[in-house]
Amino acid sequence: MGRFRLNSCANSLIALALVVGTQSSAATDDAIKVQLDAAKTGPRAVEPLTQKSIVRDYRGAWNSMAAALESNSAQPLAGPFTGEARQWLGQSVSSQQKSGLSRRYSDQNHKVEAIFYAPEGDVIELHDTADYQLQILDRGKVIHEERVTAHYVVLMTPSADRWTVRLLQSVPQF
Repeated sequence: MGRFRLNSCANSLIALALVVGTQSSAATDDAIKVQLDAAKTGPRAVEPLTQKSIVRDYRGAWNSMAAALESNSAQPLAGPFTGEARQWLGQSVSSQQKSGLSRRYSDQNHKVEAIFYAPEGDVIELHDTADYQLQILDRGKVIHEERVTAHYVVLMTPSADRWTVRLLQSVPQF
């Protein structure tokens, strides 16, 4: 009987951890604010459903990038990133693994402007003015913290079920 209680207790703790983990992941994704302005996009207009998909998938990409750079694992990059962006972020994770450092992104706000949407609908260029809290950690301990405003040129391409980030390049300004 004692063994049954231990297993029952352990199962309850595991179930609780899964629920908390799922809520934490969703909370992190919801905490990333993405505001898209597609009013001046050319040569093709961005349809409302496409705008929603881009916002959802861009938010998801930042959530995955933040998870990868905090955990020093390239695995979260597999779905939302491809090409040059995935390669660059994978190298960043590898560099962090070697140094023992990691990065934590929080309180993210992204003001994104759609600049170019190809006539074929196979690529969209975005300009992102991102504002976030950045922490640098050494083996889990915060050693540096700052508020960052950064500018990114982003190229996204559609895949079977989502938009993926192909290029994420920091630029000094727009």
